[in-house]
Amino acid sequence: MQRSEVLIVWFKRDLRITDHKPLFEASKTLKPILPIYIVEDEYWKQPFSNRRHWCFIHDSLIVLRNELKKIGQPLILRTGSVIDVFNELLTQFNISSIYAHEETGNKWTYDRNIIVKNWCKENNISLIEHPTNGIVRNLKNRDDWSKIRNLRMKENLIPKPNSLVPIKGVKAGSLPKKDSPIFKNHFIGKVQKGGRDEALKIIKSFIDDRSKNYLFNISKPGISEKTCSRISPHLTWGTISSKEIIKLLNLKKNNSLQNNKKIYNKNLNAIKSRLSWRCHFIQKLETQPSIEFSCMHPFHNELRKDDMNLEYYKAWKEGLTGYPFIDACMRSLNYNGWITFRMRAMLVSFASYDLWLDWRKTGHHLAQTFTDYEPGIHYSQLQMQSGVTGINTLRIYNPIKQSIDHDVKGEFIKKWVCELKNVPEMWVHEPWKMDLKTQENVNCLIGKDYPKPIVDHATAIRDAKIKLSSIFKKDGYRKNSNIVFKNLGSRTRKKSTKRNNQLKLI
Repeated sequence: MQRSEVLIVWFKRDLRITDHKPLFEASKTLKPILPIYIVEDEYWKQPFSNRRHWCFIHDSLIVLRNELKKIGQPLILRTGSVIDVFNELLTQFNISSIYAHEETGNKWTYDRNIIVKNWCKENNISLIEHPTNGIVRNLKNRDDWSKIRNLRMKENLIPKPNSLVPIKGVKAGSLPKKDSPIFKNHFIGKVQKGGRDEALKIIKSFIDDRSKNYLFNISKPGISEKTCSRISPHLTWGTISSKEIIKLLNLKKNNSLQNNKKIYNKNLNAIKSRLSWRCHFIQKLETQPSIEFSCMHPFHNELRKDDMNLEYYKAWKEGLTGYPFIDACMRSLNYNGWITFRMRAMLVSFASYDLWLDWRKTGHHLAQTFTDYEPGIHYSQLQMQSGVTGINTLRIYNPIKQSIDHDVKGEFIKKWVCELKNVPEMWVHEPWKMDLKTQENVNCLIGKDYPKPIVDHATAIRDAKIKLSSIFKKDGYRKNSNIVFKNLGSRTRKKSTKRNNQLKLI
């Protein structure tokens, strides 16, 4: 019996049908299309994966399945390895082409994609991949990246197909439940709702209203949950594209100009800038996949590697360091799966400088915790905030200063560190300074009800600076920094070799 010809559209981190070039190009052939999402059980065993991610994906797949059904062919769902699934489909159909987006992810997905490419070649199947957002594959010169990215963002949105030629004789497959044992890592807390409908809803509410206080509240935990865009998980899992958001921002900006609403323009421009930086960081991983495991600057590779204090690590990830603002931010993040950028940077800085923990270890906990875990951003930022890139100013966050600056009255602290709920405002940032009588009066004995500071910040930072300084002074350090900058550095400002050794206390 002759197998009927089909085209496969393989969905990964692109769970939408609007501005989806692989789907649109496949639909133009007027051939039967098999749109598929594969739940790869091995992926969910990796140390960066978490059930929280799946809960968001689960919501998004339900919406995607319905959207595809409306245009003629529902989403096909399978569980297992990609090659096993494709081999099974090959016994049923003549697969002439597989359409997909280029993917910039972990080494695990990088290796899997190479296996798929080889499989396609062996089976005479065309693998047709299209760029994702502003990420440029096989970029020859970093100087060219920004221009290419910006030109892409100016292109028209790709419309969703009017219809798909349906396929007969293939089972739709079932969507694993959110509590399926496939997803082994559990969490206690909540997950931001996924799906394209939700993406459009929250970006509209941000542009129309919430953005007016965006920059003012951007570093304030708690408040920023409402005034930040909260679109990041949708960008991560692709329920909306960067280009589509930019189009929406430009439309609002033009309306604001007509109505002289300058405050809106300032905040909307800030979001556009962050979308550009987002692509910039993902491009680093695309250019150099090894940064998931290796420091950008090779001289830092052994730094912290053998100094993993497991007690420090446990206290850090559970929010029991004895520094109220650090602990409040970590507990909030663990529960909500999101916290604003400055607080993420502070948590990494504290782990890397105060506790001298390796970013490769702490990064796994954060990857599992972030609903918006994006590998390209994740590993670039871990390295930046840990001081191992060789091209960025070292930013060391003072947890007391950050606490006073961004939670003056300690309201956020008391919400998440309930042990301190009765502590007077004057002591909430440094409760260990309370005398014993005050501790007894507020039912919070330091060292019993709430831990003492796990380290002395001033001493820990002094020691960290000494260790880093010894790296900076090595022969060839600056030469290697220049190589890193050439391959991965931002071109928004002139290179300064002096900034390699600069240390900024925040």
